[in-house]
Amino acid sequence: MHRAAAGLIALLCWAGIAIQLWTSYSQTHDVLTTLWNLARFFTIIGNLAVAAAMSAVALGKRVSPLVLGGLTLAILLVGIVYATLLRGLHSHSGLSLVANYLLHDVSPIAMAVYWLLFVPRGRLRWSAPGWWVLFPLAYLIYALARGRIDGRYPYPFVDVAKLGWQQVALNSAGIAFGFVIAGFLLVWIDRWRPLGPRRRRR
Repeated sequence: MHRAAAGLIALLCWAGIAIQLWTSYSQTHDVLTTLWNLARFFTIIGNLAVAAAMSAVALGKRVSPLVLGGLTLAILLVGIVYATLLRGLHSHSGLSLVANYLLHDVSPIAMAVYWLLFVPRGRLRWSAPGWWVLFPLAYLIYALARGRIDGRYPYPFVDVAKLGWQQVALNSAGIAFGFVIAGFLLVWIDRWRPLGPRRRRR
């Protein structure tokens, strides 16, 4: 059952990425430009990571609860940041609307439900959020470096050209702090949640 659920989530993520790729390509008509443009967004990178991990699970590969917990938190960050800071900034219609819905709404909810139902419980340590936050921090460094090179930043709250480095640093620190707090909450939930396979005793 958990492999079928993982396969469904992988399919949803791959579909969202593929549709977004197509809609972006229809505007640029250049594959490399399209890939370069999409690779600047944490939404795409996060969904790609979830798609790869869930594909591995669906194929019978073992992915550790630490990794699955981190991916769950990362993709929830995608959904929460979009819902609170980005929704409504751009209009979507047709296939673009479908891709936007799959990548920002469906995949975070689906991954959270999968984590609650199928990821072995009681495996996470309190040190886990310290490891998980490395993913968005690495992305932040990457996004700022790209923006420094071509002058294009993926999200308004990290747009150094408009906000300046101090405000971007404050915005990033706030999101990172919220991410770590959410990570501790996830570990706490993992310790009492009634669902999910039990931890095997040695």
